[in-house]
Amino acid sequence: MTRAPEGGTRLDIISIFPEYFAPLDVSLIGKARERGILDVRLHQLRDWAHDVHKTVDDTPYGGGPGMVMKPEIWGAAIDTVIGDGAPRMIVPTPSGRPFTQELAQELAAEPWLLFACGRYEGIDSRVMLEYGARLRVDEVSIGDYVLAGGEVAVLVMVEAIGRLLPGVLGNVHSAVDDSFAPGAMRNLLEGPVYTKPPVWRGHEVPAVLLSGHHGKVARWRRDEALRRTIANRPDLVAAIDPETLDKRDRELLDELSFRFGPEDMAN
Repeated sequence: MTRAPEGGTRLDIISIFPEYFAPLDVSLIGKARERGILDVRLHQLRDWAHDVHKTVDDTPYGGGPGMVMKPEIWGAAIDTVIGDGAPRMIVPTPSGRPFTQELAQELAAEPWLLFACGRYEGIDSRVMLEYGARLRVDEVSIGDYVLAGGEVAVLVMVEAIGRLLPGVLGNVHSAVDDSFAPGAMRNLLEGPVYTKPPVWRGHEVPAVLLSGHHGKVARWRRDEALRRTIANRPDLVAAIDPETLDKRDRELLDELSFRFGPEDMAN
């Protein structure tokens, strides 16, 4: 069984560069740590290497460029960190499943997460096999590109997950209207936002936002979300069930020359 952390959600991060995570001391995540909402524990992987050079990698079997992180070092580190507990283990890798807002919400519900930051050509695959037999292990990618290591990806995931925890955001409703958040705006990017002054360098705030008419404001925001999503992520709009679109949505899609597939249009 998963051992529940004391005082908040527990995040363990194993890396050869634990200093990379200094940003977790600032902003919303830093405040969440101060208040005990997040219990972040950093671990230096080289502490489990016993040779004079603290070696954590070796050449790959089968040949090829680069180095692979050694399973016995990772095994010793993970065993020590988790003890007899069972956190959910996240391994950032470009060959993993996509990290999405939906996955962030799923992980935010976990009481304990363990992040394993690979470097070089990655971690020996037997590590994931070994721990996949007794933990929930997810290999996760934050995008279709390659980084030097998993640390940047973990920073991204921790911020996305952390801001969803109760008490982290100042306004509990802030996450509801985020791009990719479930609800009425699902599959749509968030539209443009404005604050005071009403005119800046000749650019005026859209009049509807100053009208006080909540229905018109909501309609404008949805229209702008549709416009932005079609411009930047038409794949998201293509994934929308056409049956969920109202008359104004369809009119706007026509204006923007967006078409669903033939089967959808027939409906």
